Order: sequence, then C-alpha cells, then structure tokens
Amino acid sequence: MGELVKLAVVGAGGIGGYFGGRLAAAGHDVRFVARGAHLEALRHDGLSVEGPAGGFHVAPERLGATGDTRDIGAVDFVLLGVKTWQLPDAIDALAPLIGPGTAVVTTQNGVRAPAEVARAVGKDAVLPGSAKIITQLEGPGRVRHVGGLGALAFGEWDNRPSHRVEHLRTALTGAGVTAAEPQDIWAELWAKFMFVVPLGGLGAITDAPIGTVRTRPGTRRMLVAAMTEIQHLAEAAEVQLPDDIVEETLAFVDRQPAAGTTSLHRDMAAGRRSELDAWTGSVVGLGARLGIPTPVNGFLYDVLGLREARSAELRGEGDAG
Repeated sequence: MGELVKLAVVGAGGIGGYFGGRLAAAGHDVRFVARGAHLEALRHDGLSVEGPAGGFHVAPERLGATGDTRDIGAVDFVLLGVKTWQLPDAIDALAPLIGPGTAVVTTQNGVRAPAEVARAVGKDAVLPGSAKIITQLEGPGRVRHVGGLGALAFGEWDNRPSHRVEHLRTALTGAGVTAAEPQDIWAELWAKFMFVVPLGGLGAITDAPIGTVRTRPGTRRMLVAAMTEIQHLAEAAEVQLPDDIVEETLAFVDRQPAAGTTSLHRDMAAGRRSELDAWTGSVVGLGARLGIPTPVNGFLYDVLGLREARSAELRGEGDAG
C-alpha cells in the first residue's frame, strides 16, 4: 500500500464517497466532511458502496465524519467532491485543512474549478483532477458505482512530476483505484469536458439515456456538432488535444452503458439545482470571450436555462442563473 496518506473528503457524495471510501477501506486516514442525514448515517452506520464489481463497507470509526473542517486540521490531501455550484462554500471551509504541503485535488466536471480554487489557496496547492466514473448517492451513507472505470487522473498545475502526485497515485492504486498521471492534465480536463457537456445537455433536453442519444441520427449529429464546438474552443485556448479527439470521444460514448445518464440529466429531471452554468454555460461564455461560435451548445443552454429557472422557482430559490 505504500506510505499512508491523511486525506479529507469535502463533499462525500458519489465521487468523494467512492474514492474516499476506497482509501479508507485500504487503511488510510480519511476524514469525511458531510452534512444532514448523510453525515448522521456516516457517523452511525458507516459508508456502503455498491457497484458492478461488487461492493464494500467502511465502518463509521474509519470515516471520521464531521460537518466542520476545524475538527480535522491540516491534511496531506483534500479531495473536493462537491458540485461546481457548491464550490464557494467548500472553498470557504478549506482553511483549517491547509498546511504547508497540502494539495487540493479538484474533481469537478468542466474547466473552471481549478482556477476558482487556486484563487483561494494558490496554484501551488491545487492538483487539477478528472474522475472517470458514474456514481450517485443513493441515500444517506449509500453510494452506487453505476459504471465507468472508477479512475481518477490528476497532476500538478504545470504538469511537472512531483513526490506528492506519486504519493497519492500509489495510495489510490493500492486501494484498487486506477490513478493515471496524464502527460497534460489540462488536455485531460478538456477531453472530459468534451464528453460530458454535449451528452449532458442533449440527455437533459430530450430526457433520453445515453443509448438513445447516441443511436438516433439527429441527436448523434447534434452530439458531434456540440463536441466540435468544444474542440474549436480548446484550440483557441491553446489546449493541445488530439486531432481525432471528436472521433475518440464519440467512440467512448458508444462504450458507455446504454441506460446511463449524466449527473446534469439526473439533477434536472429531479428538479434539483444542476451544473448547467458550469457545463454548457462555460462553453457559451468561453465562445463569446474567444470569438468562437457555439450555436448548438448555445441552443441547449438557452432552453435548459429556462427549465433550470422554472425548477428554481418551484424550489423557492428564485432565478437559478
């Protein structure tokens, strides 16, 4: 297993619960920051994770679950498992966890989160990351791994090799997690951005699973067009993606479970606040800033933005935008 790590999971939902749970089950010192019924379940019943390869349970005494980061103190690593719209509150809670060598691993979909966290803790304290897994919180203390590799990729801001990246990678690998160190973490983030954003937008607007979106000719053409818009944005932002990235991404979509859905789709279908602004909204905003047309993503954002606003009104939250 190598040298033990001390890690705090801020946002112990599907992503944080799965990866943090794997490390805790392997004997690492993992502390979970949660709230409400989920926190109470972690404290009293522990964490249960189910998935296609079987499941595991972590006893409550192995989780150190708390609602206050001041109960934990400085750690080696922070795994940020919150949604993008929850980032401001999570960032405000980071200070007690940060020591001289602490690294904060971002896992949020999209390309904005690392910079947002870096504004608070500095670039040197951030390891941009990308999770390749489909998980969901099924109930208090219960996480389901639906599909995907169960992989976590991360690296230093400037892609240089470092001891702390290797330290965490070794710990995760020993805990049964695929933990790649990509040559270019920013290309990794943009590649996932290209995968999840068009699929999320089209899935949400059609209320159709991945298998339907990718097989109907019209939605497949829209999927390719939306991906191509993101490819052009990456080129304008000087992110080096493979020339065949759209074809690679489409092939990856074709390998996903036919009944699968994105978190954006699930959140919008349930009337919950979604990550629409950080996903499709980011594409539209970057397109405007860089002078790149994004008509397909713009259409999805406009229509889904209306739906998001209506859901917010029903929740009594006013305008979601």
